[in-house]
Order: sequence, then C-alpha cells, then structure tokens
Amino acid sequence: MALKTPDEYRDSLREIKPRAFIGGRKIENVLEHPNTRPTIEVMAKSYELALDPKYEGLFTVPSPLTGEKISRLAHIPTSIDDLVKRRQMNILMAQKTGTCYPRCAGAQSMHFMASTTYYMDQKLGTEYHKRFNDYLRYMQENDLSANQVVTDTKGDRSRRPLEQEHPDFYLHVARKTADGIVVRGAKIGPEGCCAVHELFVTPQTPLRNGEEDYAVSFAMPAGTKGITYVLQDTPVEVERRVTEDIGTLGSPKYGSTSSCMVIFDDVFVPWERVFMCGEIEFVGDLLAKNDAVFTNLCAGSCKVGYMDLVIGAAQTIAEYNGISRAAHVVDKITEMIRIRETTNACAAAGALSGREDPPGSGFFYPDYIFSLVANISTVGFLDLALLAADLAGGAVVTMPSELELKNPETSQYVRKYLKGVASVPTEHRMRMLKLLQHWAAGPEVARVVLGDMPQAHQMLLYAQSQASLEEKKRLAKALAGIDKNQLLV
Repeated sequence: MALKTPDEYRDSLREIKPRAFIGGRKIENVLEHPNTRPTIEVMAKSYELALDPKYEGLFTVPSPLTGEKISRLAHIPTSIDDLVKRRQMNILMAQKTGTCYPRCAGAQSMHFMASTTYYMDQKLGTEYHKRFNDYLRYMQENDLSANQVVTDTKGDRSRRPLEQEHPDFYLHVARKTADGIVVRGAKIGPEGCCAVHELFVTPQTPLRNGEEDYAVSFAMPAGTKGITYVLQDTPVEVERRVTEDIGTLGSPKYGSTSSCMVIFDDVFVPWERVFMCGEIEFVGDLLAKNDAVFTNLCAGSCKVGYMDLVIGAAQTIAEYNGISRAAHVVDKITEMIRIRETTNACAAAGALSGREDPPGSGFFYPDYIFSLVANISTVGFLDLALLAADLAGGAVVTMPSELELKNPETSQYVRKYLKGVASVPTEHRMRMLKLLQHWAAGPEVARVVLGDMPQAHQMLLYAQSQASLEEKKRLAKALAGIDKNQLLV
C-alpha cells in the first residue's frame, strides 16, 4: 500500500472508535472533539510531510522487509545515517507543530523491541523476533501509526509489584490460554492514544524472580474491547473546550498533546502479537535501549525544536516590546541559544557515535552516555522558559483574553493598553504572549519531568560512567607517578 495522505489517515481513525473520557464525559467522536482533534492534526502533519518531495529521504526510507518506500516512523534504524535522519525528522516536526506526536513514541518502542526480540531468539530459541517482523511488515504495508504505552501507575512506590495492595498497579498477565494472553492493569502518561491505530506496550520496571507476569510486551489495536482511555484535563484543555475562537489559544491548530491513563480490563492478546512474556532477564536490556532511544531522539531532538520556537518567540516579543537591543536582552537570548546548542550537540554526538547492538542484528542505537547528557541538558529548558518569560514580562500570565478585542465594552481599553511598539498590532503582541504562556506557564514545562526524569538520568549517567571513571583514575595515577598506591621514585 502507498503512503497514506492526511485525509486517508483521518478516515482510517473513524473505524477505531476508542472508549475515551475527559472531564467526566465520554468522547463520542475523537475527530471532532476539541481536546483530541489537535493531536490528530499533529499526526496528520507527519503523514503530510512524508508526501512532500522536499523531505524525500528524511520522512521516508526504503523498507528492508518489503523494498517499498515507507514512513521512517515504521522503520528500525540500520545505520548511523538512519539515527541522524530520525533526529532531524523529530526536530522538524517539533518546529512545525510545537508539541509531541505519539507516532514518534510508537516508533521508539518498535526500535528497542526489534533488538530485544532478536536477542531473546538468539539466547532462548523463541520466535519473538519473527512475530515482531511480521507485525512490523503489517505496520509498514498499511502505513499505520502506533503509540508507546510504558509507565505503570505503580501504587505504593516503596513496594514491589507483587507487594502492592492491588496487583493491577503494574500491568501484568492475568492468565494464559492456548491462543494468547489476557492482560490486566493500567498505564499512565502516554500522549495522544486516541490519534493512533495501535498501542505498543512494554514493561517499565526492572523485575526479579517471581515477577514474570509483569515482563510482558505486546501490540494491540487502539480500539480493542476492554481498553479505556481517561484523558488529562488541565486548564489548557478546559480553555480549548470553551473558547469561541481557537485562534486565541497561542498554538491554535496543534495545542498541547493530551496525556491519558490507559486501562486494560482483561484484554485478550493473541500470541502472534506478544513479544515478551515472562523473560525477566531481558527486561534490563530492553529498558536501557528504550532510554538510549528516548534520550537521544525525543529529549535530545524534539526539545531542540521546541527551544527554537521559544527562542523565536522571545526574540519577537522583545522586538514588540521595543527592548531587543538592550544589553540584558541580548545576554538572555544568547544564553537561550547556548542551552539549545549544547543539547543539540550532545544528542548529535550520540547519534553519530551509534553502533549496532547486538552485533549481527543490523539494528543501530545511539551512544547512551552522550544521549544521557543531552537529556540532562534539557533541564536547561526550564531556564530557557524562565528567560523567555522574563523578556516577555508579567503579561505572559496577567494578560486578558484576546476575545476581549471583540467585546464592545472592553476592546478599546485592551487594544490601547496592551499595545507595544507602534508598528505592531495589539493582536500580534497578544498572540505572541499567549504562545509564550504555552511554554512558560503551561503543561509543556511539566514535560521536563514527564519522561525526562532529570534526577533518574543523573543517577544513570553515573552508573554508566563507572568504567570510564576507573580509566580516568588510571590516567591520573600514571601521570602523578602512583602505581598500586605506591609512589614511584
């Protein structure tokens, strides 16, 4: 099948009909609901760019399985060039939409499960990798999208999965049958599940003996019976539901991708869609590869694109405010550029230092150390957002709605007193301030914690650097003339 057009993608969602809720009410039509439509438009953009001749070879790639041209989001990287182009694609998507797109996370899951299933088959003689390749071919031939579903609700964080009040706090296999498995539990945090065709589920936590039922990975159609979605409902979502004009929302078309809780209420999964079932000894490898891909291709790539938008908005609002040449403004913009370029450089180094893993598999992964440093650098995104808010001033959060310009009782005041430099219409200044509010005082700031986990990645960086620390100690001792704690004469 040829690559889908954006309209063909939208039409394909009409058949899925997910069971989804937001704000205490059921979503009857995900294509029309104001809180799910923006994510669908983000996803449609990925289909649109795949058909644009300008991005031939960036958004598309020949399939090693079929030989046909496919979306890069259904392709497992087989070279350093693939890793580099995947980064470039994510940066471009971030620049054009200003938010996450769930198809990226699904591609991430397929990326690391390709290696894990290959590794399991080599060690155990299983057929997981064959199943995975059959599934990947299906995704490629039908130009489908998937989303990653990984984070367990976890309950009491001081307790292991089997020690919880409810075993369902971690998704697990409830029972096995001759035809497949039945899974129960919930995952939380995936974005835009109502805008994809498939869910790709993987474990999140290192597991021990006795916890085999929690070592499960599978893929299911997003509208499968027994799956329920409960979407986040922040003030941003509420505003989008009640506004008379989405043009006043800062990012009118794409907004901020809504996260959700995904409940699996005794969902049957046929064996041909199961890619791990009880192999706890391979979960650690799976998690490490997941993290390497995420830190490089998401935190170290998408956020670079977001930073471009924030820097551009900050420079623009400084000009609208008439202060763009002030020394402190130039210093702040320069610091924002430094944060952006540092993150980008580390992630680029991670891709360029990628390697095949495991040997002989044909699958390439970014260097983990460089990727971790890129991810930790995204904490600078908070600093960058603060600098942008400082340049914009208090109006980022105190500004009234642009809808007041249509109110005959207030429009004259708002138009007069929210004016900046004479050459810029009040509407333009208000829209730029609203866009900055999206980044400096909205849910996008929380994404530094959602998934990026700065403290966790600090610990991982230290753990991954132990071998290099020993080598650094050896170099220092050699230069100082110390050998086995003895001074050399």
